[in-house]
Amino acid sequence: MTLHNVIRLEDATEFLVYSALFLTLDCSWWWYPALILAPDVGMLGYVISPRVGAFTYNILHHKTVAWCLAAGGIIAGITMMPSALPLKMAGFIMLAHGSMDRMMGYGLKHSDSFHHTHLGWLKRSV
Repeated sequence: MTLHNVIRLEDATEFLVYSALFLTLDCSWWWYPALILAPDVGMLGYVISPRVGAFTYNILHHKTVAWCLAAGGIIAGITMMPSALPLKMAGFIMLAHGSMDRMMGYGLKHSDSFHHTHLGWLKRSV
């Protein structure tokens, strides 16, 4: 098994874990399919420029940002704040989506091109 396949397997496992965590939240199941592709709205930044697009895409796909949202929701939930659920939902969706993207070979973007990621260059379809 190559290192590339091991990394994809790791991301597939993370995708399943974060998806399961989302589905344990006190919200209707349909929120999951409704939101799973929401982080891709960050691609709209590419309409302005590759630099802006990389920034907006990366913010919505960065696992540290997602963990901060999820942790904020968990902490807010402990203190019984009403804002806990949306924060946890956003965090777990971002984590699941980011893992799903990386499992398929997409990564965080460099500012020169949408196809240049931290995992390498995406293959262009003809």
